[in-house]
Amino acid sequence: MDLHTLRSDMVRDQLQRRGVKDPAVLAAMEQVPREAFVPERLREMSYQDSPLPIGEGQTISQPFIVARMIERLELTPKDKVLEIGTGSGYGAAILSRIADTVYTVERRASLAEAAREKLDKLGYDNIHVVVGDGSLGWPENAPYDAIVGTAGAPKIPEPLKEQLSVGGRLVLPVGTVPEQQVLIRLRKKAEDRFEQEEMEAVRFVPLVGEAGWR
Repeated sequence: MDLHTLRSDMVRDQLQRRGVKDPAVLAAMEQVPREAFVPERLREMSYQDSPLPIGEGQTISQPFIVARMIERLELTPKDKVLEIGTGSGYGAAILSRIADTVYTVERRASLAEAAREKLDKLGYDNIHVVVGDGSLGWPENAPYDAIVGTAGAPKIPEPLKEQLSVGGRLVLPVGTVPEQQVLIRLRKKAEDRFEQEEMEAVRFVPLVGEAGWR
């Protein structure tokens, strides 16, 4: 099984042919080994067009959704990014190949520790992992040029809006029913002014926390 070939096929067939165009996103998806972020027993399924279980009721997202959400962030190499929901660490790894610095928050300590060890082992040294309530963000390092959430919230949490820099972009699944959302992109035009766009329907696990689902 040639995983590098499967990864290249994934980029071509699942991403480019479905409209992902950002060269930096495509290059990052080509570079980061998704097989390193899934359980050993699922390695041969790493490049399937689907989410995969990673334990504790969580999943590693479908490659297309990872690429689409990160493309919607419109990242630059100078950006500081906040990720809500570290999960396996795969999304943070992709982000780290495009942006300058990535901060990522995970509610489950065991997932956070496993992701931190994996990212360190693979040499992703511009990623900072913390255990905490992702719905409250990571205020110590705010503001962020971009914020992305890998869990669905009933509405956009106010702490995340506050931690976004002016000119920053936030991409988050939002829906009033758990695990059924629409992807929202929010642009911060001024301290108290936002521009919101609705995108495609998505399905993520709920964002549990003080400013998310209780």
